[in-house]
Amino acid sequence: MPEPGGRAASSPLVGGAAEPTLAELSAPGRRAWSLPALDVPEAALDLPEAAAPPPLPEVAERDLVAHFTRLAHRSFGVDLGAYPLGSCTMKYNPKVCDWAADLAGFRQLHPATPPLLAQGALEVLREAEEILCEITGMARATFQPPAGAAGELTGLLIMRGYHQARGNPRSKVIIPDSAHGTNPASVSLAGYRAVPVPSNSRGMVDLDALRGLVDEEVAGLMLTNPNTLGLFEEQITAIAGAVHDAGGLVYYDGANLNAILGVARPGDMGFDIVHSNLHKTFATPHGGGGPGAGPVAVVSHLAPYLPGPLPTRQPDGTLAWEMPAASIGRVHGGHGNFLVVVRALAYMRALGGAGLRRVAERSVLNARYLERLVAAEYDLPYAEPCMHEFVASAARLKRETGVRAADVAKALLDLGFHAPTMYFPLIVEEALMVEPTETESPETVEALAASLLAIAHLAREDPAGAHEHPRATPVRRPDDARAARRPVLTWFMEDP
Repeated sequence: MPEPGGRAASSPLVGGAAEPTLAELSAPGRRAWSLPALDVPEAALDLPEAAAPPPLPEVAERDLVAHFTRLAHRSFGVDLGAYPLGSCTMKYNPKVCDWAADLAGFRQLHPATPPLLAQGALEVLREAEEILCEITGMARATFQPPAGAAGELTGLLIMRGYHQARGNPRSKVIIPDSAHGTNPASVSLAGYRAVPVPSNSRGMVDLDALRGLVDEEVAGLMLTNPNTLGLFEEQITAIAGAVHDAGGLVYYDGANLNAILGVARPGDMGFDIVHSNLHKTFATPHGGGGPGAGPVAVVSHLAPYLPGPLPTRQPDGTLAWEMPAASIGRVHGGHGNFLVVVRALAYMRALGGAGLRRVAERSVLNARYLERLVAAEYDLPYAEPCMHEFVASAARLKRETGVRAADVAKALLDLGFHAPTMYFPLIVEEALMVEPTETESPETVEALAASLLAIAHLAREDPAGAHEHPRATPVRRPDDARAARRPVLTWFMEDP
């Protein structure tokens, strides 16, 4: 097998003994802090005496810093190597965007600051909205939703508000059988019933089946384009037309916007509502619990239903907060995760229109290059050219050697790469969903391909050994079945 990470990547994961907990490092009387002398008079507090001091670890500063630094070195991230997690667009983020978000005038701004004292922040929101609407082909947008799933729910609530205003809230939303798992969950939360539409043999929406499902109870269709198989829906205008003919709306899940950025616009395809993931496409760190942003943009006749308030230009040129006439109300405290929008605007301004288009072009080029490189060992269930990501299958490898997609993914960790998405979409057996993104060099793409091919060769030569990875990570292969059947949901420190 090749050296970990090939030419362009190296693994930060180090084997060896397990890192001790703070409780195990603790020794009585040690401290990791010191406070200055009080400069105010001491006052007695009328509080009940504690039965016993809390059993907190007592650790010296040197040991505390070393502990967390060692843990940090064991963490993998986009700054350390390729992170080809399909459908998640985990890519390197330019540090200039972090610099912009750290400017004190933005970082220290309170969300309740009066608009006249926060014109710069409102200008950021308004300009980012204008650029996002130009990219998506929409009229207005809100930045309140804090994540993609929140954007989905917001878009569906806008859909519900629109239909209710017309006297019929409707009851169903159509989703493809390859949809993201959050789609049916969001549909249910919005009070609708999810109705799946099958994919055809080419991995795209079966248009005839869709036409058979559309009726006057269908509120809309949720779809991403490229779809979750990484394929562009060539019949998208006919798909949108079928839903519009029945009075429904077409919702764009922006998980895959990275593939068409500056090349094609959802609005021109017939979409009415578009959510985007700033934490995927527009340079905000993705993962680790947030913060994210899933702004929702809409066509002009849906703008009155957007969450508010929105920054709106006044006759004197200033910006003020205004609530849309038929707003569904707030979906987040304050005005969303504002510093995420600052990062996104810095990214948009730095690249410009031509640069954003190159992002999409290079993401597609990298994915197609990687797909061709691994095709000798991994099945490609659909013959259509992929966009920014592709779904390969380890089904043949499983039949011939017993090595599954999960084994391939775990072996990849030992070679310095994060694993791709496994077993998704559900319609592909032993699926490996791979998205290299535009930020990886040809050398890294080639090293990733070499690692995937080497794992397949290992599976044929030593199937038993292929089941033992990862070997070099701090935590070896867990017992997944035992973890599911006997989960440890709490942890506590025993009394000394």
